[in-house]
Amino acid sequence: MSGKKGIPLERLSSLFQREISLILQKEIKDSNIGYVTITEVRITKDLSFATVFYTLLGEGDQLAVTQEALEKAKGFIRSELAKKMDIRKMPDLIFKADTSLQTGNTIEKILSDIK
Repeated sequence: MSGKKGIPLERLSSLFQREISLILQKEIKDSNIGYVTITEVRITKDLSFATVFYTLLGEGDQLAVTQEALEKAKGFIRSELAKKMDIRKMPDLIFKADTSLQTGNTIEKILSDIK
């Protein structure tokens, strides 16, 4: 199934990733959304949900603060996306921290400790 006028979901996900990144960089003024990098967007086939995975510089409390700020900004981000994207249905955004980098670093440390 495809989204925007026949665009495959993979391409639509890539467009969402780019547009959300630009919105966060240029239009969001919340200082709690610091150095966020959108690593991936997964959109359901029926366009109901878009899970937005992100990483950020900072640790511990910063992750919770950023998650809360992204949740507060979700409506604004979604409305800005709707203005920029011509799709029949704008998915609900779900923000999730991408922990794959942290997991990789942990595994790498364990492996180096074993040596």
